[in-house]
Amino acid sequence: MSEPRVFLTALLSSIAFGVTSTAVGAADLYVSPAGNDGGSGARGAPYATLQKARDAARELPKPVTIYLAGGTYYLPETLVLNPEDSGVTWQANEGETPIVSGGVKLDLQWRAFKEGIKQATVPNDLVTEELFLNGDRQVLARYPNFDPQAKYFNGYAADAISKERVARWADPAGGYFHAMHPAMWGGFTWRITGKDDKGEIAKEGGWQNNRGRAAHPTIRYVENIFEELDAPGEWFLNRKTHALYFYPPAGVDVSKATVEATRLATLIELHGTREKPVKSVTLKGITFRHANRTVMETKEPILRTDWAIYRGGAILVQGTEDCRLEDLLVDQVSGNAIFVNFYNRRVSVRGCEIVKAGANGVVFLGDAKAARNPLFNYDQRLRAADLDRTPGPKTENYPADCRVDDCLIHLTGRVEKQTAGVNIDLAQNITVRHCSIYDMPRAGINIGDGCWGGHVIEFCDVFDTVKETGDHGSFNSWGRDRFWGLNGLNLNDDKTWDAEKDLPRLDAMKTTVLRNNRWRCDHGWDIDLDDGSSNYQIVNNLCLRGGLKNREGFFRVVENNIIVNNGFHPHVWYKHSQDVVRRNIFGTDHYLPAGGMPAFPWGREMDFNLVHQPGITVPQPAKKLVQQSKRDDHSVVADALFCGPERGDYRVKEGSPALKLGFVNFPMDQFGVQKPALKAIARTPEFPKFQSGQTTPTVAAHFWLGMSVRELTGEEYSAFGVAKDSGGVQVLRGANSGIETGDLIQAVNGQSVKTFADLMCRQNEAAGKSLEVGIVRKQQPKKERITTYPFVSKEDGTPAVDPVPIREITTKPATVNDPVATLTDGRLAESYGPVFANGTVGGAYKADLGQLIDIAEVKTWSYDLNKGRGTQRFVLFGSNVVQDPGWDSGKYTPIIEVDTTGVPIEKFSGTKIRAAGDKSIGAFRWLIWVVQPVTPRGENTAFQEFQIQGKRPPK
Repeated sequence: MSEPRVFLTALLSSIAFGVTSTAVGAADLYVSPAGNDGGSGARGAPYATLQKARDAARELPKPVTIYLAGGTYYLPETLVLNPEDSGVTWQANEGETPIVSGGVKLDLQWRAFKEGIKQATVPNDLVTEELFLNGDRQVLARYPNFDPQAKYFNGYAADAISKERVARWADPAGGYFHAMHPAMWGGFTWRITGKDDKGEIAKEGGWQNNRGRAAHPTIRYVENIFEELDAPGEWFLNRKTHALYFYPPAGVDVSKATVEATRLATLIELHGTREKPVKSVTLKGITFRHANRTVMETKEPILRTDWAIYRGGAILVQGTEDCRLEDLLVDQVSGNAIFVNFYNRRVSVRGCEIVKAGANGVVFLGDAKAARNPLFNYDQRLRAADLDRTPGPKTENYPADCRVDDCLIHLTGRVEKQTAGVNIDLAQNITVRHCSIYDMPRAGINIGDGCWGGHVIEFCDVFDTVKETGDHGSFNSWGRDRFWGLNGLNLNDDKTWDAEKDLPRLDAMKTTVLRNNRWRCDHGWDIDLDDGSSNYQIVNNLCLRGGLKNREGFFRVVENNIIVNNGFHPHVWYKHSQDVVRRNIFGTDHYLPAGGMPAFPWGREMDFNLVHQPGITVPQPAKKLVQQSKRDDHSVVADALFCGPERGDYRVKEGSPALKLGFVNFPMDQFGVQKPALKAIARTPEFPKFQSGQTTPTVAAHFWLGMSVRELTGEEYSAFGVAKDSGGVQVLRGANSGIETGDLIQAVNGQSVKTFADLMCRQNEAAGKSLEVGIVRKQQPKKERITTYPFVSKEDGTPAVDPVPIREITTKPATVNDPVATLTDGRLAESYGPVFANGTVGGAYKADLGQLIDIAEVKTWSYDLNKGRGTQRFVLFGSNVVQDPGWDSGKYTPIIEVDTTGVPIEKFSGTKIRAAGDKSIGAFRWLIWVVQPVTPRGENTAFQEFQIQGKRPPK
């Protein structure tokens, strides 16, 4: 009997709340801007206001349809729909365009002010930060001026709040200071409250980002400053005198123009609760415009993400079931467009266009109290002893089973930069399908945590993203869930993993699926699974530019994807990640693992992948993949034989070696919006040309203070939480004076270190004085002091007459021109010396000192033969063993790396290696100089003399 009863309940519910428009007893009401609230609401006597229509519908049996005639409805206050408004459809008259406005039309009498600027008096109660001219948003007076071609903020200037600039402003109170995050993770906004006694601005705010409040030193601008009103399209409202100033664009007669200003942040709100939800309300065919900016209200940190949020939008949906937003245009609202807040079930956003929103397009955000062990900041960590081991949420106060379908979302984030086209946090089973999302300052689609999974992203077209920020992707996710960084429990330990393998799915209960999408991010990754993102299935995705990244996390399957001109980016995996990466077509080898990877085989399975190399008709073993992953035994390098990549068809032809590996073609014509009206105006991404023979970059390892180090490349900076432009030198292996494997060196003695050359320059400039080394460890800045180290200086003198005797010098490979013995003859000759042949890389000179010597100095001279061979590039290694250690540098101790590239070279150039505090650089019997070519033609240095000065016999 249970099944019939369930069916009957569902049937009665659909009748009661108007799930179908043909239900018995349906009533119609009509509204028109030309109507009269004293009328009947019938077709021939429509109401004038939406509030009157709402109140009248409350008195009628449901379902009710309220038809809106074309024209603009200026709301005096937010239209709030409560549970008693359930079962009502708000729908545009066929062929007409009703506009619901949160603003006011201004009736202005313009008069000349000065220099092309007009002036008018506005009502005393008008408070606005958005002005529209003939439907288009205008520019609040700003410095620097608005530039549609500028990459950041439509124009920025380092001196935006300099004392010299501020001195020009009589009273900047009410102005705004905007700046990017120093690491480009979104932006900040401060309200200017005045000037202080130093002539600098006083301000409040900067809470829009959940990862610090420091302002970028150069990417910044100010607005709403009267003295900056100096360009067409700019305006300023003096709230004290109620005077509006406007610099009209060329050719515009403002006396005949429609001028509107915003008043409301939220235009319509569906407001219920889990206990008393709003049910089966539909908004269809309506345009929403003129919503206030809410950037100063964006201050609530979102659980476990880098974001802060304002819980509101032009359309706010809270406490609802089975509500639909269909065929809407949300145009130029200045905060979030659609916000689905707290408890909601089965909300559908379908066939809508969202354009030029100030913040996010669509947001699904639950209650942080629904999460177990909630943490709100990246730096917070949970103790294992405090872990709640109950899977899933504590309450039902979150969105679930909702959908964004067949929507065009573009040019959002016009005011706030830490935003997305679709943002999902603290929610479950959210589907985003057939959406076209592009022109975003940050992510196209963002999932902020693993709570509680079950999301499906499919058939979407997401591109031109991360255009004003960095370290992000067209798709971005975080998974800083209960297991992540857990203090007192190490999931890399074998026994711990065996006992605790369910932890990663306490929050990420259900698998999140990305399938059949097209992605292109030219400023980050196409797909970026960051910081612990777990329980993902990524299948049948076409990635056109930025590749696919899996940072540390668990249970990810990456299968049957195509990555053009890029590859797979692994970052700092757990030993037992259980990741599967198989049957993909890559454009390159696996990328350099940012932050390091386990020394053992990666993941649970990585195999049957193809690295596309045009023209290779006979598949070759993917040796580089095997070397990297210690798996990929069946992976190959070959031409994938794409059907038509120039027109976006990346299916492979019959006979492709990818098909033999198990790859399966997937459709290339179903990405993005399908609704004809939206498809006609939606853009598509540019298809890249294949880069023939592309492989992942090889980055040279360097040596510093006995540690193996290298520079960052590509997107590796993400692993350290630093800005891409700031660079740095990563410690690969070793430790010294508090510096450890995995650290990122970014400064020495207060000066920036972006490259290894910078590091050596700072060290040699200190010339023995102590070094204060600024590092980043686990995304946190630290400082360590080093007092003992070798350094390089210029040697101006001639060879000494009493150096430590060198018993013998040998080379590998053999040198040409002069005998090797000339390196110890005490003379500098105008000749090649014993030089390595052109093209020799890593040639080595080995000196046998005959006994253990406590070395004070090592001097090396070279001759500038043909104006190119005087530069010195070598790593000096030492060994204290008795027997000849051979030529493997790994059996020696690295002493220092020398590179005089860019240093003025003399006829004879000498370098001197010493230690800080006149201490020994080490006790060695054997020294080897491992050299590199010094000219573009592959020519090696013309070395003339090697000399060693001893300090004292070692005890």
